Amino acid sequence: MAVMDSQSANASPVGVLARLRAMAGAVLGGSSEASVTKRLAGTVFIIRVFSAGLAYLSQILLARWMGGSDYGIYVYVWTWVLLLGSMMDFGISASAQKIIPEYRTRGEQALLRGFLSGSRWMTLSVSAVVSLLLAGVVRLLSPWLGSGEIVPLYIGCATLPAFVVANTQDGIARSHDWMRLGLMPQFVIRQALIIGLTAGAFALGLQLGATIAMLASAGAVWIAMIGQMIVLNRRLAGHIAAGPKAYDFRGWLAISLPILLVESFYLLLSYTDVLVLQQFRSSEEVGVYFAVVKTLALVSFIHYAMSATTAHRFAEYHALGDKERLSAYVAHAIKWTFWPSLAATVLLLALGKPLLWLFGAQFVGGYDIMFIAAIGLVVRSAIGPVERLLNMLGHQHICALAYALAFVMNMVLCIALVPRFGGHGAAAATSISLVFETVLLFWIVRQRLGLHVLAFGKHG
Repeated sequence: MAVMDSQSANASPVGVLARLRAMAGAVLGGSSEASVTKRLAGTVFIIRVFSAGLAYLSQILLARWMGGSDYGIYVYVWTWVLLLGSMMDFGISASAQKIIPEYRTRGEQALLRGFLSGSRWMTLSVSAVVSLLLAGVVRLLSPWLGSGEIVPLYIGCATLPAFVVANTQDGIARSHDWMRLGLMPQFVIRQALIIGLTAGAFALGLQLGATIAMLASAGAVWIAMIGQMIVLNRRLAGHIAAGPKAYDFRGWLAISLPILLVESFYLLLSYTDVLVLQQFRSSEEVGVYFAVVKTLALVSFIHYAMSATTAHRFAEYHALGDKERLSAYVAHAIKWTFWPSLAATVLLLALGKPLLWLFGAQFVGGYDIMFIAAIGLVVRSAIGPVERLLNMLGHQHICALAYALAFVMNMVLCIALVPRFGGHGAAAATSISLVFETVLLFWIVRQRLGLHVLAFGKHG
């Protein structure tokens, strides 16, 4: 009877609410590794969702305030900043999440202190030198560049050192589970500053062209990075005792460069279409295409979210030798990547015209490009975050090769199709390359791991 009374109490609304509160407390307030992981994953998810909306809003406002030509130039220069800035840290932002925990575990405090300061000085110094060299390249190429592109490109060069150091600090912060400190400055504060500074210039009656927009963006990057540095240094001072420092630059690069190789080809694949389009078509067409890509990029965020929350589980199940559990978890991750991505794509295509109209009436002309670009994104989502699976299980070199082949294909197809078909050709080239990459990754995982990585079909 006592057992029945207990079960009845648990089945009552009060009992259900009590259990829900207990579960929520375990997830949000627990100290176990599982609770911490869920809490951190939730933080990353919320920040990325909010930042995606903020970034989209900023692009809409800039497109409306600047006009098609200047917006196209701004997009071109900012794309170079994103591409080069993401590669110029040597992969330190990612390898920090491996190096710092190893130093802590082994008690190598001198090397830990050296990395926390030396990694930032190294990336700042090298990126500053590279930025000066790039400014020299802009100077040499100025006779062949558009008159409206030269000054924004110089400003882009001045932006790179701060962008690179911010990436490095992001990796350091994440390694200490300070997710908000790592992500907020780059994904939220920087976007808010860009909106605020450009809105201020617009309100003051200034002609908001590509130069003013790049100045605002450069200021936002530097302000966000310096603020992040101040907070990060204070936290590190309270977290790690002062003492001597040791530097192992060669060891850091040995770990970082293979990771950089994978990420570089991924970034090149992501930005090739916009950069090639700028070489063959007008700035107005680049702006329209970028608006289409930005709109559909919301689908890619689902892939990012799943990658960020599943990678460590792949490594864990592999280390345990539990192939059945690994296969089941991979299948789960793939389904939760593909079906939400498919639903989001259908929704975005249905709302495509009004979403593009937000950028300006002329941007609606790019609506049909959305359908071409969506093909590659949907096909790619059908295998989920398998690139993380390969990287976590020690197959990063073959993963880099797959990205490299897809990048080469994308470059060749863009050069072949963009001059004649413009944005439609760029979208087609990227979609074909993503389909090729998907087939290649599927085959690699099948051959190397013996896993079926499709959202449908027999798994195992």
